[in-house]
Amino acid sequence: VWKARIERILPQTLFSFSWHPFAVDDTIDYDKESPTLVEFTIEDHAPGILLRVVESGFNEIPDARRQKAFKMNSRGWDEQMGNIENFLK
Repeated sequence: VWKARIERILPQTLFSFSWHPFAVDDTIDYDKESPTLVEFTIEDHAPGILLRVVESGFNEIPDARRQKAFKMNSRGWDEQMGNIENFLK
């Protein structure tokens, strides 16, 4: 199950959502934690477009899981950006 909350949509410009990154332990109530914010922005950037993904709020994740959540998300976003690039080719 993947839980997220859509925060903002500006068609063809911005999409953002909040979520609890690396929320994989069924015994933890992640809703007690502050979520991170993921923002996708699209800008004209000749000769194509620039897609930027920024995730913020890791400083609010409990120390016990902050580093692992950041590491797993960084790897995940690298992979997803590669998937997007391959899809658009």
